[in-house]
Amino acid sequence: MSYNVLIVDDSPSMRKIIRRVINLSGFDATTCLEAGDGVEALSVLDSSAVDLVLTDINMPNMNGEELVARLAADPKRSTIPVLVISTDRSEERIRKLIMLGACGYITKPFVPETLGAALSQIVHGGQA
Repeated sequence: MSYNVLIVDDSPSMRKIIRRVINLSGFDATTCLEAGDGVEALSVLDSSAVDLVLTDINMPNMNGEELVARLAADPKRSTIPVLVISTDRSEERIRKLIMLGACGYITKPFVPETLGAALSQIVHGGQA
């Protein structure tokens, strides 16, 4: 099966890197959509079918923490798995995001195998 992925990060270069790493990881992504923050992500979700969201935390307008909470609270979007990709390595932040509804958490920098394994695990019904 192939998946539509939404990459949410305020850095265009980081979105490009994540897209490249997805391709290198061997994960079967049909489409990689992009958004620069949570507000843009919600707009993309309104107009496109998305199977998986990858989000950073620290972004303007709406951060990743608020995006995760908003998606989890929305009955139409609560089933979309969200993987957080961030430089923040604090156990407290990771626990909070998982409690808010994130399916997994990867810290930057990461290697293609780490991201590929996390994506595969999430789409096959588990948490990363």
